[in-house]
Amino acid sequence: MWEYTDKVQQHFLFPKNVGEIENPSGTGNVGSLACGDALKLTFKLDDNEVITDAKFKTFGCASAIASSSVLTEMIIGMTLEEASKVTNEDIADRLGGLPKEKMHCSVMGREALEAAIADYRGLKLPMAEGEVVCECFGVTDLEVIRAIKESNLHSVEEITNFTKAGGGCGKCLDRLRDILVETSHQGISLKNLAEKTKPRMTTLQKIKKIEEALEREIRPGLRKDGGDIELVDVDGDFVFVSLRGACTSCVKSQTTIKEYVEKKLRELVLDTLIVEESK
Repeated sequence: MWEYTDKVQQHFLFPKNVGEIENPSGTGNVGSLACGDALKLTFKLDDNEVITDAKFKTFGCASAIASSSVLTEMIIGMTLEEASKVTNEDIADRLGGLPKEKMHCSVMGREALEAAIADYRGLKLPMAEGEVVCECFGVTDLEVIRAIKESNLHSVEEITNFTKAGGGCGKCLDRLRDILVETSHQGISLKNLAEKTKPRMTTLQKIKKIEEALEREIRPGLRKDGGDIELVDVDGDFVFVSLRGACTSCVKSQTTIKEYVEKKLRELVLDTLIVEESK
């Protein structure tokens, strides 16, 4: 499971400035419900272009809600010029840090702020002019290039953490690797860069392989003793399963999970997997 700071938990459980401002000075909409994360940010300016109020509506995980909440706290009282310099790293830092797999939530907050400022100024964001490279999440090549440069990214996995690109069907992984090689000018040799950009499994691919391993290799062995197993969830490298049949009352159920199921999945799918019993 993700480890969240106290600050993240506070802003998730008790978010600040939830809602929408009537007749806002600027509105920023980013993400989409289809992609799993969506954020609408509105703010109000006074005659000196100082942000006097900011509110948000977010559909997403704890990190997305916390990032949106803390962002509104940060920008209230700022001038528009000051707010335009807020980065996703600033948002994550204000929360005491985010899990690397959730950095895209702070990026979404920064993008919503930029969109709201552009709306107030009557401008169109240049990122929207890019070529869509990840159709699952609507991420453009310009967004990927910006993330690589600003956050000093060195792998496709890091690109996914910051932009979500590549986290769906995986069809764009080769294109992301090409963009990474083309964009990286931090003195990394092409040999080292190639090692950092080896193909990896997307979440969907990982789930599919786990299900295949359970069905083909693990379930038959359990059924011989009157037991069974069900995949409940996959969260990063954590695999949550539920034992069925005779396995539910077996005093050695934890041994079965760790010494049999986990070892098999590490052998057949990924050697970093951690299997836990779902309660």
